Amino acid sequence: MMFFSPSSSRISLGLLNDWREDVACVFARDPAARGMAEVLLAYPGVHAVLLHRVTHRLWHKDLKLTARLLAAFARWLTNVDIHPGATIGRRFFIDHGAGVVIGETAEIGNDVTMYHGVTLGGTTWNKAKRHPTLGNNVLIGAGAKILGAINLGDNVRVGANSVVIKDVPPCCTVIGIPGRIIQQKGIKIQDPRGIDLDHHLVPDPVGKALSCLVDRLDELENNQKRFVVAEEACDGCEAEGVCHGEEIVILKHAAGGK
Repeated sequence: MMFFSPSSSRISLGLLNDWREDVACVFARDPAARGMAEVLLAYPGVHAVLLHRVTHRLWHKDLKLTARLLAAFARWLTNVDIHPGATIGRRFFIDHGAGVVIGETAEIGNDVTMYHGVTLGGTTWNKAKRHPTLGNNVLIGAGAKILGAINLGDNVRVGANSVVIKDVPPCCTVIGIPGRIIQQKGIKIQDPRGIDLDHHLVPDPVGKALSCLVDRLDELENNQKRFVVAEEACDGCEAEGVCHGEEIVILKHAAGGK
């Protein structure tokens, strides 16, 4: 009697290979990781991804209730809520893990790094594509919200607590509520390991705007000084009566006022 088929064997090998890569990538992205045992036992983000690999396969084998029950257990265990229908690429790392939510139709590329509090959410109740699609080498900062069926290109960085509701082209940095592109690079800027963790090194658009306003005010004040008539220039001026209010009195008398 045959207890397994060649196809099930390939699935098992594929799952083991995915697990191996999910664990190995932690050491390249988290300097706090000190050993394999520590990562396997004490990293809830890793636990959530490993369990999702299983629930995703169950979901596509039409064992949806089993997949949802296992996903609910994973959420209880890790505080990470990943729908079994979500498609996640290779070497996905959730650092810290707490409060991460990934919706059913979300699609995540390879080598994506995500911090705690991130939401890949939907903006409609329609049973269609309603969650974001992330490219490869994307980095999502803590607390960021990526909402709707939008696309984030390869090498995109999203700053902490940003709310992204529009498509983002590749190699861009997005911050703010709503998210706006504040830095765009025409070439890849990844380090040799493929991950750009410098999501904190972003320009300050508000500070830049205020600096521009101050410079503009200085320029306007300097221009105004060239057109202001000094007080001593009024000596012998034809409008001296107006300056002293004499013309106003004359006009009042002419109009019959007192």
